[in-house]
Amino acid sequence: MEQVLIFATALLPIVSALVEMIKLTFNLPKNIIPSISFVIGLLIGSIAYPFTDLELVLRLWAGGLAGLSATGLFEMVNKREGTTKA
Repeated sequence: MEQVLIFATALLPIVSALVEMIKLTFNLPKNIIPSISFVIGLLIGSIAYPFTDLELVLRLWAGGLAGLSATGLFEMVNKREGTTKA
């Protein structure tokens, strides 16, 4: 479990940056951002196999945790009304 958390910590800035890029690029409802962040985390976790020797399931767990953490960092203090692009 420690390896999963370390890998999730390494993935967090990448996932956060991609989510912010998507939020600034597309006009999306804010209430779907957590789902988008989770899916991006899963995708980044699954394609990061050259950087770790973790099994696919553990990489998906790490990616999912990173995606949910990325959402929590930016959306926890914001209201979730309206769209992402101002």
